[in-house]
Amino acid sequence: MRLKHAMWVLGAMLVAASPARAADPAPLPELADFIHEMARTHGFSERVLERQFARVRLRPEIIQAMERPKEALPWHEYRKLFVNDGRAEQGVAFWRRHAALLKRAQKEYGVPPEIVVAILGVETQYGRNRGQWPVLDALTTLMLRYPPRAPFFRHELEQYLLLAREQKLDPLGVKGSYAGAMGMPQFIPSSWRRYAVDFDGDRKRDLLESEADIIGSVANFLHAHGWRMDAPVADEARVEGTLYFWLEKLGSKPSLPLRQFVRYGVSPPTHRDPDMPAALILLEGEAGPDARIGYNNFYVITRYNRSHRYAMAVHELAERIRRQYQETR
Repeated sequence: MRLKHAMWVLGAMLVAASPARAADPAPLPELADFIHEMARTHGFSERVLERQFARVRLRPEIIQAMERPKEALPWHEYRKLFVNDGRAEQGVAFWRRHAALLKRAQKEYGVPPEIVVAILGVETQYGRNRGQWPVLDALTTLMLRYPPRAPFFRHELEQYLLLAREQKLDPLGVKGSYAGAMGMPQFIPSSWRRYAVDFDGDRKRDLLESEADIIGSVANFLHAHGWRMDAPVADEARVEGTLYFWLEKLGSKPSLPLRQFVRYGVSPPTHRDPDMPAALILLEGEAGPDARIGYNNFYVITRYNRSHRYAMAVHELAERIRRQYQETR
């Protein structure tokens, strides 16, 4: 009965804390179930969790942000946000500062420095834009108020509380993105727990402060998802007719050898192995479709963020950073 009463009060506090909603004394059974499960499965104190969640705010702004992600922009607009001189120059400077770490990450995981640097540039502009939302607020809001992905965010909330306990973090004190991603590399809690590495040898996997751990963890994430050393990411392509739309519908995972692209009206690059599996990636250019060929490593980048616009921005920014870095050495 104590838990039921406490959750009735907690439900009222959470709903009342939302600036866009009137106070409603209705309980939150999903949250009560979650707290009970965390106590039963992982040994958390129900009383401590109740006190922590009593300080959470349900934020409608987070739901609005989920429904209007930058990745929904057309490519020709999205590209300008991330593939530009300023971000490339910052990337070159980051590479210079951490050249030894990036070289070691490449040796251990096979991922070139420019890809790691570009991901950090697109994600947070090298730590400048890590997110303003309390992670506990974000994940709780999404679990309770975003039905399309409620099970996913319930899992991430569980992972976050486990992570906070492991890393000795105050779960109320960490800020991140509206989706609960954290630190310079914007790892969600499950990715932090699974793919973060201790790259500076201090026996911690710190993605909030340790740039060594950040670099090593991004490289490890890509390696774990199948990055192939010295393999291509993407190429430009020419398309004609209408059959290529059927090829694009197959998605960004390479599924057909390049030699078969011609029958769909796609002219692939001639310097690649014709038996190499590839995917057709269509982006929104200002004057019409902007066609690209994506390979395994392009698909691996989409495991970091499922948007093909994101993956192409990482690829193009990486190429620009690499050229500028080589030119200024």
